[in-house]
Amino acid sequence: MTIDASRTGPSQNQSTAKSPTQDKKKGVSSISEKPLDAKTLRRLAQNREAAKKSRLRKKAYVQQLESSRLKLNQLEQDLQRARSQGMFLGCGGNISSGAAMFDMEYGRWLEDDHRLMVELRAGLQAPLSDNELRVMVDGYLSHYDDIFRLKGVVAKTDVFHLINGMWNSQAERCFLWIGGFRPSELITMLIQQLEPLAEQQIMGMYGLRHSSHQAEEALSQGLEQLQQSLVETIAAGPDGVQQMMVAMGKLSNLEGFLRQADNLRQQSLHQICRLLTIRQVARCFIVIGEYYSRLRALSSLWTSRPRETLMGDDNSCQTTTDMQMVQSSQNHFQSF
Repeated sequence: MTIDASRTGPSQNQSTAKSPTQDKKKGVSSISEKPLDAKTLRRLAQNREAAKKSRLRKKAYVQQLESSRLKLNQLEQDLQRARSQGMFLGCGGNISSGAAMFDMEYGRWLEDDHRLMVELRAGLQAPLSDNELRVMVDGYLSHYDDIFRLKGVVAKTDVFHLINGMWNSQAERCFLWIGGFRPSELITMLIQQLEPLAEQQIMGMYGLRHSSHQAEEALSQGLEQLQQSLVETIAAGPDGVQQMMVAMGKLSNLEGFLRQADNLRQQSLHQICRLLTIRQVARCFIVIGEYYSRLRALSSLWTSRPRETLMGDDNSCQTTTDMQMVQSSQNHFQSF
């Protein structure tokens, strides 16, 4: 019994010796676990949720960039393999393999454009911070950079398909300029739609429109000179083979004009993003997306209009032509 008591005695003493330190730890924990008020807890929860959303958006943005890079690499490989295949029959007639590949990729680009525009509109309506909205805007700007890179790749195989705008709808082709939109016209539309703007922003937008218009005029004049040079080359001289070889060399300059026009369009979009606030830029992309979406809808309505309307349009066109002929003949006889 004495042995058992001697064995159990020290353990009891140790337990009693540890109890003061445990009490101290409990006291410290009770002080550190002081209950927070509801406002602080709500702010902490909002910060955690915002940080989580920001991480998810950044991750999605990085994944989108990587996916775009892989798509472009795959497209370049497909085009290199398809160069040896020449022409093949497409849904609208004989088109090159590069043109068919571009039409397919552009269809996917339009689907992504619609999805990004819906997300951007929801982001403007939601209480997002400027940093979170900037991630979405950067993703949309990268989305436009993708189509310019894609056009640069396809221009090496079929520049006529891009310059003629066969990948656009009928209404979009009415406003086509060297394979795309005129930056000056786009800036004019944005100035009207994004009002009110600060005075410095207005000056910057008008200055950008002026410089873009000057660059457009220079490119248009250069393209006209190239066309005139082609006419003179093909029409002059008896040797047709030599003329065709010279004309082929001059036609290769079309790729350069398209590249410069797309570069002007891309630089204009980036410059607009630097002139406006992040929320104005988001509205800017929504305005651009809705404008071209309405043009495509207008083309669909025009194509699917009833047969009676088509016959009425033909009659009205004939009547207008007859009236113009009568007026011109009257003016002609009055000059005598």
